[in-house]
Amino acid sequence: MQQIPLGQSGIAVPPVIFGCNIFGWTVDKAQTFRLLDALVDAGLNALDTADVYSYWVPGNSGGESETLMGEWLKARGRRQDVLLFSKGGMEMPGKGKGLSAAWLNQAVEDSLRRLGTDVIDLYQTHKDDETVPQEETLGALDGMIRAGKVRAIGASNFSVPRFQQALATSARLGLPRYETMQPQYNLMERGIEADMLPACAEAGVAVIPYYSLASGFLSGKYRTEADLGKSPRGTRGAGKYLDEKGLRVLAALDTVAARHGANPAQVALAWLRARPGTVVPIASATTLEQLADLAKAAHLRLDAEAVEMLDAASG
Repeated sequence: MQQIPLGQSGIAVPPVIFGCNIFGWTVDKAQTFRLLDALVDAGLNALDTADVYSYWVPGNSGGESETLMGEWLKARGRRQDVLLFSKGGMEMPGKGKGLSAAWLNQAVEDSLRRLGTDVIDLYQTHKDDETVPQEETLGALDGMIRAGKVRAIGASNFSVPRFQQALATSARLGLPRYETMQPQYNLMERGIEADMLPACAEAGVAVIPYYSLASGFLSGKYRTEADLGKSPRGTRGAGKYLDEKGLRVLAALDTVAARHGANPAQVALAWLRARPGTVVPIASATTLEQLADLAKAAHLRLDAEAVEMLDAASG
């Protein structure tokens, strides 16, 4: 399977990164183990999680995704077969939040413990924190790298000016720089094309978008109001896309999918990979059948006509 380098990090990933936010939410422990077994065997070995996943489930407090992944790693002994990406900085209920050195150092220790590993391959600041100097945050991340706890760093949910300021701070002080940016980006949400996407391409920073399938909407499973009740993700996020534009995009996905012998989800992910610069989408699967679709998506390449059709439908 093709391996795509993430900036200057020395880390290369398959064309699709697996989003582990579903573990402890829509996927229980047994299914988590089945999915992780299958996806690593399929070559989809880059796993993206965060300390807060899945705090929004009643009874959870955050860390459930990392904990389940750690249990799988211990049971299977496959740490050397996977790339672990995690994030810190969002509020951990009753524990802490933000990008201060004190909290990030605690957060990364907690993530390492839950994951049962000595090192996280890519550690990302989950949300910007303008109350903390960038020098402090980047200095803390530098310390993690020097201590061997983190291999490379990335960011998520930053504005373009703040992200560029962070890159400039790293260059000025000789600190490690963010090698990835994780924004929301998909056929229904194309706002980053005006600024963040070209900024990352110019800086040689990889973009690893979340919600690549717009909360599952771009899979084509939600086409009517009645369809939204099919899963928690439908009621939680996909419903806002069920409008004239959304139906137009689904129609274009159906057309392109038929031409390429694929399905809408595979086409939506391939469209992201065809964007300027380095774009590697994050996507999840709750069943082995959906996981097989992701593996196929990693090999799908769209022709120029297909990209133009999808651009027009979603513009």
